[in-house]
Amino acid sequence: MKFGTKVIHAGIKPDPSTGAIMTPIFQTSTYVQKSPGDHQGYEYSRTHNPTRTVLQDNLAALENGKHGLCFSSGMGAIDAVIKLLNPGDEVISTNDLYGGSYRIFTKIFERYGIKFHFISMEEAVSIEKYITEKTELIWVETPTNPMMNIIDIEAVVKIAQKHKVLLAVDNTFATPYLQNPLDMGADIVMHSVTKYISGHSDVVMGALVVKDDDLAEQLRFIQNSCGATPGPQDCFLVLRGIKTLHLRMERHCQNGKTIAAYLKNHPKVEKVYWPGFEDHPNHDVARRQMRAFGGMISFTTVGNRIEDTKTILENLHYFTLAESLGGVESLCGHPASMTHASIPVEEREKVGLVDSLIRLSVGIEDAEDLKNDIAAALSKI
Repeated sequence: MKFGTKVIHAGIKPDPSTGAIMTPIFQTSTYVQKSPGDHQGYEYSRTHNPTRTVLQDNLAALENGKHGLCFSSGMGAIDAVIKLLNPGDEVISTNDLYGGSYRIFTKIFERYGIKFHFISMEEAVSIEKYITEKTELIWVETPTNPMMNIIDIEAVVKIAQKHKVLLAVDNTFATPYLQNPLDMGADIVMHSVTKYISGHSDVVMGALVVKDDDLAEQLRFIQNSCGATPGPQDCFLVLRGIKTLHLRMERHCQNGKTIAAYLKNHPKVEKVYWPGFEDHPNHDVARRQMRAFGGMISFTTVGNRIEDTKTILENLHYFTLAESLGGVESLCGHPASMTHASIPVEEREKVGLVDSLIRLSVGIEDAEDLKNDIAAALSKI
């Protein structure tokens, strides 16, 4: 089954009771049992819900996995992965990553005796010197947020398998339309479903996809025990959004390429971070492991003046100044004060995340309108 067919049909069947082609919203907390323990597979909606089951099966198919698990947010999904670990365990993470991931790692789980190493993974061999007998997990984002660094998943897989360490890949920026880490050997794929998968800026949700049965059972136990599960209405909305994921991603990628090229040739722009450029670090890796280069772009202007950054952000219109990314509408953000404010400034600057950096989530509007919007904002500085 090809991807465009999977998004519409995988894991989805007409409702057997009515023939409804759309998965119903099973807005219920509990289920009738004929006798104690004699039920139809559903007891309580924190544990299982039919709408959520269909979404989880669909997401598993999109990532070529076996088991999908949905959570009430992307952070809930990350939380479940780290709860696989024990005090004294160590995690190796990329040093350029979503601020919320950094915050939960350092402010929550370090308190429970888990140690995190934040390192550059652009050269995968650099990971090995941080691996000890206590290392249990490698956490990867690629492309990274917000510097768009590319990490070679297959190279990291070899290291993880050599040392019998779990590898989790945050695939939020790429989506299963652009890359499939499980196919390359990763153990866990994580998504902030809020972003491209849902795609309409109306749901907050996270997901994990795995192939291994035992790992799935551990994560399912955490999911049920800790209770960070989404409601059926949100699951329904995501199922609806997924049906156009391939079409939306095609347009995101087309528009991303157009806007990246425009910015790169603009005299007031200093640097543009987008993995589709041949001179982008690890572009060859991106070309090998991704099917296209996505609609996420970061850039700085000549002089790196924070006042110029504010002027641009205040004068963009189609690019709306707001948290998040991946919706059909274009968004702009200031990582230093928004998505990555929880990361200390000295740590941000080590990876190039300067205070003047602007991050764009290029939507699916007309590309000419988006270019004109940026041109008008840049003309103000």
